[in-house]
Amino acid sequence: MKFKIIHDLPGRLRVRCGANTFNGEESYIIIKELESSSFIYSSEASSINGSILVYYEQGHRSDVLSQLSVLSISQLTIVSREERNQAREINLEFQYKLAMMVGKRYLLKWFVPAPIRAVFTLMRAYTFLKWGVDSLLKGKLDVKVLEATSIAVSLAQRNTATAGSIMFLLSLSELLEDYTRKKASNELTESLKINVDFAWMQRNGNLERVSISELKLGDRILIRTGSMIPIDGIVYDGEAMVNESSMTGEPLAVRKSADSTVFAGTVVEEGSLVISVTALSNETRINKIIELIHHSEGLKAGIQGKAEVLADAIVPFSFLLFGLTFLFTRNITKAISVLMVDYSCALKLSTPISIISAMREASTHKIVVKGGKHLEAYAKADIIIFDKTGTLTVASPRVEKVIPCKGYTREEVLKIAACMEEHFPHSVARAIVRKALEENLNHEEEHAEVEYLVAHGIATSIEGKRTLIGSYHFIFEDENIPLTEEDKAFIEQESDNNSIVYLAVGGQLAGFLCIEDPVREGTEEILQELRRLGLSQIVMLTGDSDKAAAKVADLLGIDTFYAQILPEDKAAIVEKYKQSGHKVIMVGDGINDSPALAAADVSVSMKDSSDIAREVADITLLASDLRELVTLRQLSLSMLKRINYNYGVILSFNTTLLLLGLGGLITPSTSAFLHNLSTMAISASSMKSLLPKEQKETT
Repeated sequence: MKFKIIHDLPGRLRVRCGANTFNGEESYIIIKELESSSFIYSSEASSINGSILVYYEQGHRSDVLSQLSVLSISQLTIVSREERNQAREINLEFQYKLAMMVGKRYLLKWFVPAPIRAVFTLMRAYTFLKWGVDSLLKGKLDVKVLEATSIAVSLAQRNTATAGSIMFLLSLSELLEDYTRKKASNELTESLKINVDFAWMQRNGNLERVSISELKLGDRILIRTGSMIPIDGIVYDGEAMVNESSMTGEPLAVRKSADSTVFAGTVVEEGSLVISVTALSNETRINKIIELIHHSEGLKAGIQGKAEVLADAIVPFSFLLFGLTFLFTRNITKAISVLMVDYSCALKLSTPISIISAMREASTHKIVVKGGKHLEAYAKADIIIFDKTGTLTVASPRVEKVIPCKGYTREEVLKIAACMEEHFPHSVARAIVRKALEENLNHEEEHAEVEYLVAHGIATSIEGKRTLIGSYHFIFEDENIPLTEEDKAFIEQESDNNSIVYLAVGGQLAGFLCIEDPVREGTEEILQELRRLGLSQIVMLTGDSDKAAAKVADLLGIDTFYAQILPEDKAAIVEKYKQSGHKVIMVGDGINDSPALAAADVSVSMKDSSDIAREVADITLLASDLRELVTLRQLSLSMLKRINYNYGVILSFNTTLLLLGLGGLITPSTSAFLHNLSTMAISASSMKSLLPKEQKETT
């Protein structure tokens, strides 16, 4: 593919191939192919001018250009509708409907005679009047009644132009609300999508790796600890604790055994299951999500709900003022001027626009927010709690030392540790396996079925001996492996304040591995910036030793840390801060963080988080950069500031219109025009970016 570079910033590249280079359908093929590369976060392709925008991991510019150069649409697979990210189609549909709405209004105004326009206005008014009557029949005096009354009074005065303007703005409001709902629904669906491509299927006593699309009803698949269940099914064999928060909202795992039903998108926390397939797709899961969005107010920010309540609450006062004005002045013109000023329209329109604009802007920074209420909670929080490993520290720790004990060699300790750890999705486990590979140690499986105890360790049997690997708490307190004072002194001398993973074989300590956990670059400055933005306390939670935790806390200037804690302890600490009246942000990435993530007022998962952490979290970072936490704080604070500013402008401007109308200084049509104009201006202003352009370009 031939192209010209149009815009080039670190991590962001826009090229243009020219008009008619590819069509709308082919643009999806380009997007899918580009996003299949590990170094490309996201991409956009426009068939109108052949433009392609790519967001990529810094340092891979040449790889992106190479990927673009070798693109050949004719050789790529067509993308089905189910595989597409619907965000682009939602945006295009909204733009099309908005253009049609505006175009139709002005074409009628410019080219259709007034009598015919009046007929069209009367036909359109019927729907609004019917809604108003329905509300009255249900005993409600809400915004629909006020809208219907405004239109009816305008028509009674033969002012069809004003009635048409009111209906145009109301239709625009409905279009924007529909767009907001679809956008939020799609973002939630995408963030919870089942990203599992294959499964381990049991066939003739063996395990075979097969594509999810190849599964048939009745096939049996094996799901191990830490893995997401990709299909609906019934447990054929095994026992496990399964986190079903994505389906039920409950953070605590549920025990599953033979004949239990399991659902796609849930995650095995502990144990393993053999599942018999009862459904072949995730359709029921997606329907569940959409149903949740349609029938719940859960995604709305509290401030949005307050705006809608306030809008309806003002309606009776608008009618009261209308009646009093007519009673004391006997001037229908002044009374109608009062009725034409509707606080509720601007209140209900500008708030959701501000929220969805903030969510959209967050997505440009590779941040997925699952609902407006989470942005509001993030802005109002005063404490942020971090998990240490994989969050404050890099997601790929390193094995610094391997120390053998009691007759074992260094190679034996590393080999056994890697053999046990290779089954589990944890950053420390990956570090141990990686170290064994670097030293060309062949760690063939010699053990029985492994048992993973969340946040404790792993237990199995090797050559008939019970073999354990894990934390100090697991090895020496839970499993009662003997530890002499001499052993303690030796470990203290060799550990250099690093995190330690202990290995025990046959009831004796066989060795330990010192894990270096490098802090993410720039973390200290990021934490200082979060403090400047109003977070009064920064807390760190870790299962590591006190010394390893203190080392990181001192380096980063963290206020409080808790070491050697279990998953339930993390959740209890979050609850303790909440009960003290604090609003809590929890940031984590592992299976063991899920209870705390679920307990927090708002939770954030990292890019490389486990499946269950991404499921539970309210917000997901798609880039491995903690600086996005600062960006999100700035966005959320700016969103609330904009909404409150809009409230002030709406109340002051419309009150001025009321006073001018009461004084007879403006006519009802002028009042309606200025009111509608201000509503449109505030709504348009609410769509503007919240962050300065310079910051967006450097992020």
